Amino acid sequence: MVRIRFGPAGKPITYKGSTIGIPKFLHEIGLDAFEYEAVRGVRIREDQAKKLGEEAEKYDVKLSLHAPYFINLSALNEETVRKSKLRLIEAALAASWMKAYVVVFHPGYYLKQTEKEALEKATEALKDVEEELRSQGIGEVLLGAETTGKKSELGSLEEVVKMSQEVDIVVPVIDWAHIHARSVGLLITTMDDVIKVIEYVEKNVGEKALKPMHMHFSKIMFKEHGEKEHVVLSDKNYGPNFEIVCEGILEVGVDAVIISESPILEQDALLMKRICSEIMSRRK
Repeated sequence: MVRIRFGPAGKPITYKGSTIGIPKFLHEIGLDAFEYEAVRGVRIREDQAKKLGEEAEKYDVKLSLHAPYFINLSALNEETVRKSKLRLIEAALAASWMKAYVVVFHPGYYLKQTEKEALEKATEALKDVEEELRSQGIGEVLLGAETTGKKSELGSLEEVVKMSQEVDIVVPVIDWAHIHARSVGLLITTMDDVIKVIEYVEKNVGEKALKPMHMHFSKIMFKEHGEKEHVVLSDKNYGPNFEIVCEGILEVGVDAVIISESPILEQDALLMKRICSEIMSRRK
């Protein structure tokens, strides 16, 4: 039977305690995933990270970690690439402390390069990161290359799949809102669109990307160059529609972790869980 987990990206908006108490809080409200946000830098101490991991295991909350935003593995400046690799390594180390299964990251930007040149540069950087992590004995953490929402960013579906083919520890992270925004609303409008994305990953990356498949979801506002900002699920003016995403996942039959990036984090994660539960009931 398919298992879909739901949870917020970062500290729940209705929670006032410490980070270590988040798994218990999520369990109590009916959620079972949590993406720890290290987007401004990896600042969690080893003892805190280990305690968070213990609490997550106790309450059956699947942990992931979002690496710093200021990573650009395809930068023209070699010092920027070097620092980006270090930030990704730091994030993976913190993830290993808390036993998070994947470190989500944005690969970089095209800048004045061709798409092919940017992809090759980022892929080589990821190979360096993989080698360093293995030398440190950090082999159990996956690096999740996220599909990005702006046309100026490295991170189309095809690009994150290519990275995953070239580097053993890299897997795609499917951000449905970003794919929708990057295509200026043309993609993720039908269940078939969703199925095609999942099957493309399944065919070209295989098992490592599917147990479970890591995803982000919210609705999104976009302009001609792609993503502008994430919006709540109840906003009828924007897409994509979560129902078609859930239906597509169930149709293919893949286990998934769906992280809410809505402005109302855990509240929309609970709404997604309810929508998916209703769809599952209808399919029986």
